[in-house]
Amino acid sequence: MKVHTSSPKPELAPLKPGKKIDKMEHMLLLFILFIPILGLSNGTETEQDFTWHLKKIPQIVSERTFSLDSPKFEAKAKLELNSVCGIECQRKLPVPSLSDLKDLLSYETIFENGTRTLTEVNVLGLALDPAGNTTTRKSSRKKRQIYGTDSRFSIYDKRFMTNFPFNTAVKISTGCSGILISPKHVLTAAHCLHNGKDYVKGSKRLRVGLMKTKSRGDGRKRKAAKRSRREVSAAQEDPGAATELRRRSKGGERKQRRSGRKQGTSDGMPSFQWTRVKSTHIPKGWFKGVSGDIALDYDYAVLELKRPHKRKYMELGISPAIKMMPGSMIHFSGFDNDRSGQLVYRFCSISDESNDLFYQYCDAEPGSTGSGVYLRLKEPNKKKWKRKIIAVFSGHQWVDVNGEQQDYNVAVRITPLKYAQICFWIHGNDENCTRG
Repeated sequence: MKVHTSSPKPELAPLKPGKKIDKMEHMLLLFILFIPILGLSNGTETEQDFTWHLKKIPQIVSERTFSLDSPKFEAKAKLELNSVCGIECQRKLPVPSLSDLKDLLSYETIFENGTRTLTEVNVLGLALDPAGNTTTRKSSRKKRQIYGTDSRFSIYDKRFMTNFPFNTAVKISTGCSGILISPKHVLTAAHCLHNGKDYVKGSKRLRVGLMKTKSRGDGRKRKAAKRSRREVSAAQEDPGAATELRRRSKGGERKQRRSGRKQGTSDGMPSFQWTRVKSTHIPKGWFKGVSGDIALDYDYAVLELKRPHKRKYMELGISPAIKMMPGSMIHFSGFDNDRSGQLVYRFCSISDESNDLFYQYCDAEPGSTGSGVYLRLKEPNKKKWKRKIIAVFSGHQWVDVNGEQQDYNVAVRITPLKYAQICFWIHGNDENCTRG
């Protein structure tokens, strides 16, 4: 069996501090991690196959913007969807016309004050594919969110949590994950914010949590030390002032506990610096009544932060076909609910694809929905490998297959059109979105 020595490797996640592992177990872990790398070549693939091929992107241009009534924000967040149109359903759908695409790619923007607008768009430079929605299948379908042995890795070492690519993962206040795609923008799943009819509870005051490693007690200790020095100084000058200072400090601590906005954990576990969301963009194709039912193809949204962060973010990439991925393998990190307070990384191979969706067997639980699925390929004319986001993890979904409900783990691919739309949302114009 032939192996490309230059092929990208899985992100090796550190084990929890204090956990001992003998040499044999270490070798077994490495073997498990490197299984997807084996068999990358069948004698026909070359290193050049695993390259980011830049393509000319269609243009998304804004035509008109209308004000809409403020939403009710009463929908319940539902991280598992039922009766959605998946890959099997898509095979029967007609190819969307240009008029259809303009309607589906028009978008709503919801602002932090609750106001809402609808922007109609035009699509320029698009060559429609008459072949329709083609699919590729690698293997038979499996069930459940966790497939056999749980292959997820919790990231404990702060050197990994606060460095690229793991530091691009963020937590959404509605219970999902997301990924940083610019100094002010986050990509996540649309159903984390909207159920197809209304915006979910909590999305009106939406926040994004960026990881930090300071434990909950550190800040209190430093503040307590400063208070002690102030109280001693005040007591020397005015005993009454010292009493008032202590009273205000205790009131501030109670207010902070009630707000619950700082999620601290034990040493080595991430806490979050919460940032308000200024605006949210969701494609019109996600809303019921436009596509007839919820369409997983449009399960993506972009959040604009009120203040920019100073972290390294991950660039967008156009999703390649399975055969152009080393080992057909993808990666993503998120905040799975069953591992509270932990950043969870996983990698796996894709089993089935259509023009808009990936089905894969990545072990995942609710909470990881909205994570950015990424891939590492070579940059054109360079030896350097680069990670880019190629899909949004939609989660464990129930799809309609020949009239029966079957479950899959689904990711929404970033197609050239979706790349153009997301890029337009980031930059506000199409000048920076001509190639991707």
